[in-house]
Amino acid sequence: MHPYNFTKQTVLITGASSGIGRVFAETLAARGAHLLLLARSGAVLAQLVSDLAGRHGIRAHALVADLGRPGAAEAAYAQACALGMAPDVLINSAGFATHGRFDGIERARQSAEVAVNCTALMELAHCALPHMLAQGRGAIINVASTAALQPDPYMAVYGASKAFVLSFSQALWAENRRRGVRVLALCPGATDTPFFDVVDAPEAAVGSRMAPQAVVGEALRALDRGRSCHVAGRQNRLLAWLPRLLPCETVLGIVARMLQPGKA
Repeated sequence: MHPYNFTKQTVLITGASSGIGRVFAETLAARGAHLLLLARSGAVLAQLVSDLAGRHGIRAHALVADLGRPGAAEAAYAQACALGMAPDVLINSAGFATHGRFDGIERARQSAEVAVNCTALMELAHCALPHMLAQGRGAIINVASTAALQPDPYMAVYGASKAFVLSFSQALWAENRRRGVRVLALCPGATDTPFFDVVDAPEAAVGSRMAPQAVVGEALRALDRGRSCHVAGRQNRLLAWLPRLLPCETVLGIVARMLQPGKA
């Protein structure tokens, strides 16, 4: 399979104000892609859009939205189309986690977690896919996590939400791989981003943190190869085999000890 050419392609990136989403934006701007950058941080997005457009001579627009709100994903996609920039590529990078015992975390916070990590991601894919199919090419990268590879005690909703992303993405890959649209589930492990500042739990970072530039580089190479899923980082790929080699209860015990609150 040939490398994906992003030149003059319109790319919609959620969670674009920081972390992996921001690095995707910087990397693809350098490859000549036009950008639609979506996040809640309007001031940060405005500065990033200005910087990337000026540096690379591309079109770039900020879409300020809270994907935890009902209808936000569809409204953001409609705004993109109103700009004459129906996305050729969709990168769903927005997401957040909660940490602690399930019954001790505010229900509204966990509902918002599902809305951002799952519902908005699915809705944007549903909006974007018909345009890609009509032109016979396109790509969707959904940022899952190594947390998708086994249940995650003390991060129960996060792990389950990322398992949804992984399963959903691989199903879309199978449905669309012969219709010109590539779909990739990206599963990074601990990454050096503000993610853990939001979680406020250092014990949630299992293993050494990868640079987001390395994660994005691996993701784009996996997309070029037409992969359905990619676990970023050699160490993470080795750990991904544990659930296949050990009994489920053993894996659950190991993960529970790793993620137990206060066990930094």
